[in-house]
This record gives sequence, structure tokens and C-alpha cells, in this order.
Amino acid sequence: MKVKQRQTAILEYLQSNGQASVDELVEHFKTTGTTIRKDLTQLYASGLVLRTYGGAMLNREIGDRAIDHKTYINTAQKKAIAEEAAKLIHEGDSIIFDAGSTVAQMIPTLAKFNNLTIMTNSLHMVNELVANDNDQTIILTGGTFRRKSASFHSNNALAIAAFESYTFDMLFMGADGVDLVGGVTTFNESYHGSVAMSKAAAKLILLVDSSKFGRRSPNVVCDLSAVHTIITDDNLDNRYFEALTQKGLNLIKVKINGK
Repeated sequence: MKVKQRQTAILEYLQSNGQASVDELVEHFKTTGTTIRKDLTQLYASGLVLRTYGGAMLNREIGDRAIDHKTYINTAQKKAIAEEAAKLIHEGDSIIFDAGSTVAQMIPTLAKFNNLTIMTNSLHMVNELVANDNDQTIILTGGTFRRKSASFHSNNALAIAAFESYTFDMLFMGADGVDLVGGVTTFNESYHGSVAMSKAAAKLILLVDSSKFGRRSPNVVCDLSAVHTIITDDNLDNRYFEALTQKGLNLIKVKINGK
């Protein structure tokens, strides 16, 4: 297993288990303690994990995580969710894409369209959209550029001003947590832009893998009543599925390849 693949797998393991010792990771990945310690040192330097006595735990402050690292977590789920979400798009639609690794997986599927209006705060997505080489109207939000997440962030006043003059058909966004009481939440302290986005679109489409349910992050983006559709994977616990459908949400569970 290559270094980047192993480090991605370590992040996925920590996401599922919370924390792990070096010995546990050595056993799981069938490698040496020296290799695991080197991986954890690099992941710590990238801000992705926190060191604990004899091991490590996932850094939950992931709002500013580097986009290239975040993209490699739960990749099968994210790709399947994104492909399902793309089915909701039609020629002529106006769309907002909030910066996020799951939403970013949608971009390659848009190459077949020639008449979309797309606003995003993600420089990464703009670059991918341009690479599609088709006739789309692309609008990049303003604000302060954050290198780690490759996205632009605004304070509350600027965020509202950027979106209040627009009306879009759909907003596609991810989240760090989905809670039945707390709603859609994020660790990102510059969440005002996401709040403004949620008010600027007729339909909010939430793209989240099943690991995000039951988590509550510090910053609330919106209540679940503001969400039109949630697309997730088929590992979602049935109690969340039933509770969310009782709230009147349109919930789509996507089958993951190999299951």
C-alpha cells in the first residue's frame, strides 16, 4: 500500500473508531510501528489528527481541512452520493455548490451540460468546471481565500450581500454533522456563507455520508426544515431514516458498490 493510500485508510479508520493506538494500527494495516508513527506525524503536521498517548485520534475541527486530503475519506460513498445528486440537475438550472469534498465529486458529471449557471465559493470547483470545457456560466463568490480548503469565506454582512441579489434553483452542500434536533452543522467558523447560500436557493440538497448522522458540530447552518432532499449511503441507521422521513424530508439512500 502506498503512503497516501495508507494515510487515507488511517483517517477512515479513525473516523470509524474515534481513536486508535499505534499497536492497533500496526496490527490492522500489517506494517511496522515506525511506519505508522511516521504516518501519524505527517497527518498531525497536516492538522488531520491529534496525537494521544501511544496513538492518535481524528481532528474533528475539519472545516478547514485541506481539500485534497478530505476528498480521500469515504470516497466510495461520496462518489455514489454525488452521482445520484447529479441526476437532479437539468439543462438551464441555476445552482450553488458549497465548498466540500462530496459536492466536488459532482463536477465531472456536469460535462454533458451546456446551459448551467453555477455559483460557488470553491476555487477547486471553478478549476474543475473550467476543465469540463463546456458553455456554463460560472460565478465565484468573493471573500478571503483560505488556502487549506481552497475556498473563499466572508463575514456575515459580506456573505448576505453576495447572495441576497440572486435566486437559484438548487443548493448542493455537505455538512460535518446532521442532528435531529441541532439540524445541519459544521466545524467551519466561517459558516455565514453557507447560511446565506441556504436562503438563496429554492431547494437545499444535502449530500452527506452516513457517518455524519448523529453528530453535532458547533455552528448551525440551518434547521432540517430548510432541507428539501438528503442524499446519503445505505449504511444509514433505520432510526434516522424513519425520523427524517417523518419530518417530511425527501431522503435518498444510495447503494455503495460492492455491497
